[in-house]
Amino acid sequence: MSEDASIRRRRGRPVVLSAEDRRDIVLGAVGEVFETSGMDGLTMTAVAARAGMSKRTLYDLFRSQDELISAYLDRLRNVFLRPLSPGDTDLPLEERLRRMLEPRPEFPLSGLPLEVLRAGIANAGSESPLARLCSERGPEAVRRMIRTELDRAVARGEIPRMDTHAAASLLRDMVQVSAVEMLLDRCRLPDLPQLRARFDLGLRVFLAGIRDEGGADA
Repeated sequence: MSEDASIRRRRGRPVVLSAEDRRDIVLGAVGEVFETSGMDGLTMTAVAARAGMSKRTLYDLFRSQDELISAYLDRLRNVFLRPLSPGDTDLPLEERLRRMLEPRPEFPLSGLPLEVLRAGIANAGSESPLARLCSERGPEAVRRMIRTELDRAVARGEIPRMDTHAAASLLRDMVQVSAVEMLLDRCRLPDLPQLRARFDLGLRVFLAGIRDEGGADA
């Protein structure tokens, strides 16, 4: 592009971004600020500056830092937990669970996700809602999605009737690495093959167990 063309482009009508586009920019800036400044530097002022917008615009999108962190956690959850499409719900239970839970290359193992969790644990029992956000946007969200599929499987006769709340919590813990272990010892951070091996074993053992339970009740 020539210098004149570049000047004309800068002087032209500014690009108008939708609220969703602005949210995406801000959530990307959250990770960038953390990488350069750590958790202590993750302020609304710093995020607004990195996103190239005013604090007023940022507060129009997110009313507080907790709301911003909540949205960031939602975005992370959608990286490692795949909501099923309407067509996927017709698949057998095992395939539904695999599509939803199987670890992928972009699975977040360190950095900001763990630091947010560490801060949430440190604030547990205080007035800060961060601990509750970590729970609701993380393990509780995973459990609810698993339970939805187990309830669907019970209704279809794929698995016997059971306490799907308890079963969903059990499966979640069987297929996912404990975040607490990773917080206590970074050497416990698994690689993708280890994550997938644990997932495969946990899912096989869980499905075999609930099917045996159905046979025992017969």
